Amino acid sequence: MEILTFTLLSFGSLFSIVDPFAAVPVFLALVGDHPRPQQKRTALRAALTCLVVLLSFGVAGSLIFRFFGITIPAFKIAGGILLFGVGLEMMRAQKSKTRGTAEEEHEAETKEDVGLIPIGLPLLSGPGAIATVMVFVGQAKDMSHKIGVLIAVAVVSLASFLILRSAGLMSRVLGKTGMNVISRIMGLILAAVAIQFVLDGTREAFPGLATKVGAAVEKAAPASAPSAAPQE
Repeated sequence: MEILTFTLLSFGSLFSIVDPFAAVPVFLALVGDHPRPQQKRTALRAALTCLVVLLSFGVAGSLIFRFFGITIPAFKIAGGILLFGVGLEMMRAQKSKTRGTAEEEHEAETKEDVGLIPIGLPLLSGPGAIATVMVFVGQAKDMSHKIGVLIAVAVVSLASFLILRSAGLMSRVLGKTGMNVISRIMGLILAAVAIQFVLDGTREAFPGLATKVGAAVEKAAPASAPSAAPQE
């Protein structure tokens, strides 16, 4: 049950940061006038790129930590700050520059295969998504929890393919307003996850800090509580 909960948490957080709905307008702008079979192939390449990139960082996360001498609490704090910025921009219905710039999108218009770049990377599997996968892999207690994170990556990649494959339908049904509403909801979820990352990282980096704060609160509570009225 604990593994299932961890896997679902990983999926929800990762789906919020990958946010394939936000990629729909870019996808349609780049390949919207292409034949339907070609759109499906582009969506498949984008989803496979997302899958390979995130799985690679998920598997090699511990090696990267050791190579650069990065501790998991430090990465949680840094990743939480990055994700909070992305979530804040999503709640404003604005596109984060970590998911690509206008220059990159303009350059992509001249490319034949846009499924790899910029849709697959960095639009779907950007720095925020990579950081999320690495944080959850770092939080995994054992191999079964790590496998749960990798399963979440695979399911998110599959969902991204299905959404991009139906990009035209999504755009007609939801419209710009619907897309923005979904983006804001996911941004709120992502911001909450980001704050939790920062809190967990701070608690793990400074284990004595939470104890001291808790003791200070307990001492201050009786002093601040109102005194009972005297009985007559």
